[in-house]
Amino acid sequence: MAGLRAAWRHEASFRLEGYLFVIFFPLGLWLGHGPIEKAILCGSLLLVLSAELLNSAVEAIVDKASPEFHELAGRAKDMGSAAVLLLMFNVLLCWGLILWR
Repeated sequence: MAGLRAAWRHEASFRLEGYLFVIFFPLGLWLGHGPIEKAILCGSLLLVLSAELLNSAVEAIVDKASPEFHELAGRAKDMGSAAVLLLMFNVLLCWGLILWR
């Protein structure tokens, strides 16, 4: 719980994704037909929050270990952000395919 509180307090992107989660999670439960669709719709949202937590952890440890700019530090941060972006695309794909019908 401390990690969730820290992310909420210090990470604006986590707060934004949290607000979206509060809106879309119940919507996914309502729009999904059957447990599989509900799990895909809601689970894709949870994956984004999880990746954002991991990305924030990577950024925090990189900033602590290497306060000055270093190419590898920048690369690590960029990769974490890319993982979050890919999971956001996954949300769009899952929701689009399920709700398209």
